[in-house]
Amino acid sequence: MLDAVRYLVDNGVKWMAMPVDFPYWRAVYDFFRRWRTCDYVRELHERLRRTARQRSGRNTEPSAGIIDSQSVDASETVAEDSRGYDGGKSRDGRKRHILTDTDGLLLEVTVTTADVHDSKAAPALLETYLDQPGRLLKLVWVDSAYQGPALAEAFARHGVRVEVVRRSDGQRGFVVLARRWVVERTLSWLARSRRLNRDHERRLDHHAAMVWWAAVIRLSRRLAGDAPRWPENRPGRPPRARA
Repeated sequence: MLDAVRYLVDNGVKWMAMPVDFPYWRAVYDFFRRWRTCDYVRELHERLRRTARQRSGRNTEPSAGIIDSQSVDASETVAEDSRGYDGGKSRDGRKRHILTDTDGLLLEVTVTTADVHDSKAAPALLETYLDQPGRLLKLVWVDSAYQGPALAEAFARHGVRVEVVRRSDGQRGFVVLARRWVVERTLSWLARSRRLNRDHERRLDHHAAMVWWAAVIRLSRRLAGDAPRWPENRPGRPPRARA
């Protein structure tokens, strides 16, 4: 079942178009729904994330993070009451808000309609993450959109300091900004899963579950060292002499 859901998220196929090599699509969907209801996929990612941080010599729980959002267009399967229009990005659909650590590993995700401003969704994102026991988050980097009394109150309630990373005066076009590039890279990693290139989910929590599955796929490959290995580059094989 894990391989079936991974195939669906990675390749973006419809539920009813699952290859015959996998179980019947309804059984795979029920498996996905149970894992979403019980938050099993999130727990799986938490364990993988802790393992990845331990391997890199870090504390299992981060003390700093970065917040950002990404708007995606919605397909015709998304109802009008669960979608919105983001005028800044010209997207008609939904917006996923994510919190990552300084290495780009996903810490929390929440999904809203695309017309919800970043500063309105960030408090709920922060509350959901910090409500879990053992959190050590003390510093968060954000862009200039994350401002306002509600957001400042949410950060202050948990003793989290906020630093806004701004562009320098006169900068135009694409600029790599300190810290913010990390979360932007994570969003691009997630977009490699075709199921997330466009929103096809009828429910917001299903979209969030798809994000967790995409993060699990990415992190499991990283831990397993799943990189393309051509025959001449396989371990133990003598290097081929160049002509």
